[in-house]
Amino acid sequence: MTRLSCAVRGLITAVAALLTVAAASATARATPEPKAPKDFVALSTVDPTIIQEMRYFKPHDFVGERIDGYEQPICILTRPAAQALHKAQTKLLRRGYTLKVYDCYRPQRAVNHFVRWAKDLDDQAMKGEFYPNVDKTRLFEDGYIAEKSGHSRGSTMDLTIVKLPAKPTRPYVPGEPLVPCYAPKDQRFPDNSIDMGTGFDCFDTLAHTLDPRIQGQQRANRLLLKNTLEDLGFVNLAEEWWHYTYKPEPYPDTYFDFPVSWKSLTTR
Repeated sequence: MTRLSCAVRGLITAVAALLTVAAASATARATPEPKAPKDFVALSTVDPTIIQEMRYFKPHDFVGERIDGYEQPICILTRPAAQALHKAQTKLLRRGYTLKVYDCYRPQRAVNHFVRWAKDLDDQAMKGEFYPNVDKTRLFEDGYIAEKSGHSRGSTMDLTIVKLPAKPTRPYVPGEPLVPCYAPKDQRFPDNSIDMGTGFDCFDTLAHTLDPRIQGQQRANRLLLKNTLEDLGFVNLAEEWWHYTYKPEPYPDTYFDFPVSWKSLTTR
């Protein structure tokens, strides 16, 4: 075979490979992302006064990076859950407070991200703040990480209360020194939330809503959140003071995977 023939054959092979890659990319782009059912809404369209600090859109979380599926920092919920939160907000505003959500609907791909992280025992970058007393090998056994999350059904949210006027929370700087999430409020990472005894996503028994070691104003603050929401149909997860689910859930057995973004919503 001549050198020219070899060169031509090589060129043909290279072009064929590029065409294959291009075709595969086109196929991938043609696969549409799943959409939310029509009764899912952005919380801001129901109540724009509720503060949104979507933690998994930025790196200040127990993983230390933005979580898969969080394309925009917006809270998405089923409409009944959002409307119930609006009623809670109305009650709290009269008392000089506002709600603040940390997380709302969570796609299954985000849960899968948590699971992958939990299985990587070498990645403990955020241990000093979020799980200082928990061996990472026990995250599944102790219930901190699971293969499924109620958040993916659309009626569960993580939230807190902020005293008005709300002070801004400074941004997290990746690599900054970490302080345990159960440290006194003036020592742990700043949050404009009223003092709940621990920070959000604190993997510690002190985060249990009615842990007897939490007393005084911290307990009163947790009960303010709990009583306000439970009066409107929300149910608290006893192990997390910030975790509430609106009942009855429109989708009690469905775990959605559409991205957290405006484009996922079929109604605006």
